[in-house]
Amino acid sequence: PSHPISGRSKMVKIGATTSHGVAIVGFLASLLSVFSSSSSSSTCHAFVSPTRNLPFLSLRESTLTSTSRTSTSSTLTSTTTTTTRSSSSTSNRSSCTKLRMGLDLVTYLRTEWVSAALCTNQTPKSAAVCLQLGTEDGRIVTFIPRTVKSLLTSSAEADGVLSVSARRQLRQQREQRRTAFITYLDQRADDLVEVEDESVDVVVSLQAAERMRTNGLDWQRSIREAGRVLKPGGRFLFVEQTEVDGVSYLKCVERFTATTDDEWEKHQADEVMRYPVFDDIGFDNVDLVLVPHIAGVAIKSKYGGMTEAEFDRRQTKEEQSRIEDIAIEAFEGRKRKRRKRKKATDGEEGAEDDTDSDASKTTTGF
Repeated sequence: PSHPISGRSKMVKIGATTSHGVAIVGFLASLLSVFSSSSSSSTCHAFVSPTRNLPFLSLRESTLTSTSRTSTSSTLTSTTTTTTRSSSSTSNRSSCTKLRMGLDLVTYLRTEWVSAALCTNQTPKSAAVCLQLGTEDGRIVTFIPRTVKSLLTSSAEADGVLSVSARRQLRQQREQRRTAFITYLDQRADDLVEVEDESVDVVVSLQAAERMRTNGLDWQRSIREAGRVLKPGGRFLFVEQTEVDGVSYLKCVERFTATTDDEWEKHQADEVMRYPVFDDIGFDNVDLVLVPHIAGVAIKSKYGGMTEAEFDRRQTKEEQSRIEDIAIEAFEGRKRKRRKRKKATDGEEGAEDDTDSDASKTTTGF
């Protein structure tokens, strides 16, 4: 834009075109892992969605019971009862799969692939602390690079408590991969009370906004919280539905100019322009999905949330600091030069004294 405070962020569309062959390979690999998995409980899950921990396909206890009854009973009444119960179970299963699962199979597999690639490729090597919005399983441990030293959690549940299954999966993944130290925090994703300002290098949000909306959390506020805890220059990585409850996720990331509720309310009340929290945003639509998703990277601005007057004062202060650093460096340079000259002068005087001493010894014969 022509002016940095124009209200719109610099946006760069990043390419995410992937060959269909790679997508097919990932799909077949996922199906292979599905059929290789087994369960010892009465409910046999053919595939479990980490997004909601709900089965895509399942054989319920009522189905297994009715099947055994069919094999042991030869009466017409028992057969009729079995057929009725099986039809009812199949109908209930279809309804459950359609209404309660997190995502359809195609969208889930594709967004998981994109999420893994995004976290691996867009996390800087210098990043030491990573926070996930809406932690519900252990997949983030396998997505982030080994260079990350610490992983912080948050919950998309209304009470902010991290589930027991999420803790177990995180622990198991960490033990297998031997990677980042995990700090289990019971905090809501839209209210990161356990995390200090500007203390995190990377914040990750993977299919969490819709779950926040379903559980009554403010998913837009979670973006502001991400901006608050990020260090200047820190990165916000997201793979989310293109629109959540009719609101564009990308527009929300772009338009925020405050990181706290008070600042945001003040900004909405007055007409003072402020610098956006995220100034550089790269994004692309996720292809090969049934539910539209968007993936992107947003970098926190050093001047995010400042008014033009605050920006000018910050620039003046930084310029003064720069001049002071130059003056100190010049002073130290002069001191080093004087020490070098003095050392060189002392060396020359010592050499002259040695020469005079040798000459006097030669003259006297001693």
